[in-house]
Amino acid sequence: MAPRNSDAAPVMVPELVLTRVFNAPCSLVFACWTEGRHLKEWSAPHGFTIPYSEGKAEPGGHWRACMKKPDGSELWLGGIYKEVELNRKLVMTHAWQQEDGKLGGETLITVLFEDLGGKTRVVFTQTGFTSAADRDGHAGGWSECFERLEALLSKLSNMGIRS
Repeated sequence: MAPRNSDAAPVMVPELVLTRVFNAPCSLVFACWTEGRHLKEWSAPHGFTIPYSEGKAEPGGHWRACMKKPDGSELWLGGIYKEVELNRKLVMTHAWQQEDGKLGGETLITVLFEDLGGKTRVVFTQTGFTSAADRDGHAGGWSECFERLEALLSKLSNMGIRS
């Protein structure tokens, strides 16, 4: 076996890309991504809750949230909005808060919204992972979030809420 080269470039971890079509107008889907009252309802995997969520969806605006696990322990996360185009695009950083209060490794999330005439295609991309396991863990979590978002959008649509 050949010796490992310690000067080798780091292995690039592929990005996470999820595409989903939601049966709701683009303005409502976008509002669910940018308004705390909606984010608390869907932006955590099954069994988790979001007891705290704040942020300002504008370029340079910060966001922060607490994700409570089923066992009651808390995970804090946050980031900065880099780009915000109403009903079209969100770009934001995402980082988990460490025990010392500092943010850990940062990833970049891009969410594209496409109006399909009463339905909305969302293309979600997350980059900057340090390992395939980290990326895959996020894939599972985001997939569950999107299931919860779909249920919320159905509930809001049935209530006649369009944006």
